[in-house]
Amino acid sequence: MSDVYKRLAKRLDELPNGFPETEEGVELKILQKIFTAEEAEMALKLRTVPETVEQIAERIGRFVDEMQAILDDMVNKGQIDPLKKDGKYMYKLYPFVLGIYEGQFRHRKDKTQEDQRQLMNLVEEYFPYLAATLVGFEPAILRVIPVSTEVKADLHVHRYEDVRRMVEEAKSFLLQDCMCREEQGLLGNRCKYPLDVCLGFSNEEDAYERYPQMGKIISKEEAFKVIDRAEEAGLVHLSYNVGEGQDFVCACCSCCCGMLRAVKAFNIPNAIAKSNFVAEIDQGSCTPCGVCKDERCQMDAIVEEKDEYRVLAERCIGCGACAPACPAEAITLVRKPEAERDEPPADLIEWGQQRAAKRGIEFKLD
Repeated sequence: MSDVYKRLAKRLDELPNGFPETEEGVELKILQKIFTAEEAEMALKLRTVPETVEQIAERIGRFVDEMQAILDDMVNKGQIDPLKKDGKYMYKLYPFVLGIYEGQFRHRKDKTQEDQRQLMNLVEEYFPYLAATLVGFEPAILRVIPVSTEVKADLHVHRYEDVRRMVEEAKSFLLQDCMCREEQGLLGNRCKYPLDVCLGFSNEEDAYERYPQMGKIISKEEAFKVIDRAEEAGLVHLSYNVGEGQDFVCACCSCCCGMLRAVKAFNIPNAIAKSNFVAEIDQGSCTPCGVCKDERCQMDAIVEEKDEYRVLAERCIGCGACAPACPAEAITLVRKPEAERDEPPADLIEWGQQRAAKRGIEFKLD
C-alpha cells in the first residue's frame, strides 16, 4: 500500500475533528475507497484555510486551468466542498466527518450502491475508534437549534438558536437529501422520515451555481418551506456548534443520525450540544393523549406517570419537536437556568482551538 494513505490519515487526525489510527488499518481502507493515490496526494497539498484556485495553482506549481479541473473533479467525487467568498470559489482540506464522508453520499455520482455499502461497512467497523475523538471531546461538533416558533416570545433568542433567522439572512440555498437516512436505506433500515429536508445556505449570491450536482438550488421561500416540512415531521435541527458561521441545517432523526444515536443509544451526552432550552408541559392544559411521547420525541425524554406526561430534563435536548404537535398547546420551550446553559464558541476557529486543546493537539491554520 502506498504510504500516501498513511500520510493523509495522519493529516486528517491532526484536524480538530480527528481521524484516529487503528491496529487493523481500517482508516486506510476507508481512504482507499474514497481516493486514488494521486487524489490523496492532491488532498495533502490543500491547506486547512480556504484558497482560490489561483492561489493553490501558484503555490504548488500548476496551471490555473489544470488546477481548476482537478478541484472540480474532487468536488464531484465528494472529496472536498467548495466555498464561495467575496464572489470567488475557494477550496480547502476538509475533515473526514463532517466533510469527506458526507460528500460520498451527497454528491458523489461515480460510485455504485455496492461501492457505498462497502464503504459504510468499513465506517461501521471504524465507528468505535472514530467516536473516541469525534464525539469523545468537547466542544461538540453539532448543536441543536430549537423550533423557534415554540420559544416564548418574550425571550431573547441568539442567532445560533434561530434557524429562520439563519435562512432570512442568507442569499443562496441548496436542498440536499439526508445522507444518514440514505445510508441507512442502503443497509435496509430506511425510516419513515423524508429525505429531502437538509439545507445548505450562504450569504454569497449564486453560491452553488458551479456545482449543481451537490443538490437542488432553491429560493429563500422554498427554504422556509423545507424548514416547515422538517418541523411538521418532528425532525431535529442540527448545525455547527458556533455562534456565527453556520452554513447548513440538517433535519435529523434519532434512528439514523449518527450524532443523535450516539446520545440516545450509546449514552454519549457530548456527541451534540443541547440547546439552551428545555420542553415544559403545563399539566393544567395537558389532555394526556400521548402524542408528544409516542409520536414526536426523538430522545425518549417524555414519560407517562399516573396518567400525566412529564419531561425528563436530563434527556431533553431542547429541540422543540414535541410542541407543535400538542393538540392542547400545553408544551412550550423555556430557557434553562443560567448555570445549565452551554454557550458555543464564537466561530469555527475558536471551536477548533478549544477542541484541539481538549484533544491535546496543536491547532494549525495553514
